Amino acid sequence: MSNDSNKNKKLTLVSLILMIFTSVFGFTNMPRSFYLMGYGAIPWFILSALFFFIPYAFMMAEYGAAFKTEKGGIYSWMAKSVGPKYAFIGTFMWYASYIVWMVNVSNGIWIPLSNAIFGSDETKSWALNLGPIHLGSVQIIGILAILWIIFVSYISSHGLEKIKKITSVGGTAVAALNVVLLIGAVIVLIGNKGQLAQPIDSMRAFIDSPHPDYQSTIGMFAFLVFAIFSFGGIEVVGGLVDETENAEVTFPKGVAISAIVISVGYAIGIFLCGIFTNWSGVLSSSDVHMANVAYVMMQNLGVQVGLAFGATEATSLIIGAWVARFVGLSMFLALTGAFFTLTYAPLKQLIEGTPRELWPGKIGKIDNGMPKFAMKVQAVIVIVMIAVISFGGDGASEFFNKLVLMTNVAMTIPYLFLSIAFISFKKNDNIEKPFEVYKSKSGAIIATVVVSITVLFANVFTIIKPALMDNNWSETIWMIAGPIIFTAIALLLYSRYERNYLNK
Repeated sequence: MSNDSNKNKKLTLVSLILMIFTSVFGFTNMPRSFYLMGYGAIPWFILSALFFFIPYAFMMAEYGAAFKTEKGGIYSWMAKSVGPKYAFIGTFMWYASYIVWMVNVSNGIWIPLSNAIFGSDETKSWALNLGPIHLGSVQIIGILAILWIIFVSYISSHGLEKIKKITSVGGTAVAALNVVLLIGAVIVLIGNKGQLAQPIDSMRAFIDSPHPDYQSTIGMFAFLVFAIFSFGGIEVVGGLVDETENAEVTFPKGVAISAIVISVGYAIGIFLCGIFTNWSGVLSSSDVHMANVAYVMMQNLGVQVGLAFGATEATSLIIGAWVARFVGLSMFLALTGAFFTLTYAPLKQLIEGTPRELWPGKIGKIDNGMPKFAMKVQAVIVIVMIAVISFGGDGASEFFNKLVLMTNVAMTIPYLFLSIAFISFKKNDNIEKPFEVYKSKSGAIIATVVVSITVLFANVFTIIKPALMDNNWSETIWMIAGPIIFTAIALLLYSRYERNYLNK
């Protein structure tokens, strides 16, 4: 009976597409992309799907099917394909990306909370005077972020049942935001008799960016990393092959259709943003940045819906504030749930998947299913990074832009490790491969080269853009500092492991 039950639970084509879509599609990617590139973001999403998402998803599927019984996740994939040292550095880089994510989100989470309470982003005006000590918005947010890390780390190590409920509610609310965006934009389009807020004068509108920092060739190429980052989460695909009905046929079809649906979804969402948002009128202010642009645009959607129905300006502003509150509450709940999970899940996988001897002292100890001591060390590292960034100068806009760029670069570099390891994986005939999309080794090599060059190309242009175009070497250094530091730490840990255990 149990076998029949398991067969009945296999993913169909439709359920597989829905699973991939919910894991990958991110609401905030659309307003952020419109802010950076306007309608010009649309072609980059199509290119990213063709040269990154589809071939990379097939790689993850082959890895997942071959190593379905391995506990170590991506570490086991790379260790058995290339070697344990390469695997450890790649996995540590993957984990490091979540460190940067925590630094980013612990600072940015106060923006949706501010929108939920006040109906707008008030974080930029936060200030506190304590006698001779003056704390600006960046410093206050930094202090709140440090307190948040302490709170979340403590709660995460003591059970997560209540947090799972928050995650579920937040995820449902964020999904509803896509419906609000679609219906609201259509209402505005009808109310404005088909006139777009961001006009399309020619096909150049789908190439050129209204953002001054992304109008050059380097700037446009640098946007590619945002498009790739928008397809993040496809690692989940690796675990779905065995759960798919008639995987040999259904899975490749599901991934291809998912890529089309997600790319078209992003393209439509970006276009909808232009229906109710005039870039110069709404997004050109220095107060708008990548961390708050989604809330600014959705508040503007509420205002435009009110005006489309013939409401007064005062009433329309009230509608906009309530839309912003809904968006803020939805994102706050979703980010809170994700934060509690990601505080322990990547760290736990890293420690459980790698040899115990790699970790000095009590770091590798699992206590009641949780890496409690390692979580304390992690919290200290995140707090130090927050303090350095928060009290290191720059205004709020530059501060949040820096964090988002750090996250994008850090979270896409591990893709390189996995894609490069794929060649060794395919050449190793001792690895049983029950599911193969790339039937020939030459096809696997071509796919690896395409994916690796795309990711490397995007990251190089993102990293060099501030230095070459704005003479802003500080931003460039920040983007490469994290990956370099964590690679050095990984090498030191592995060298210690080799010296103390392997060589003996």
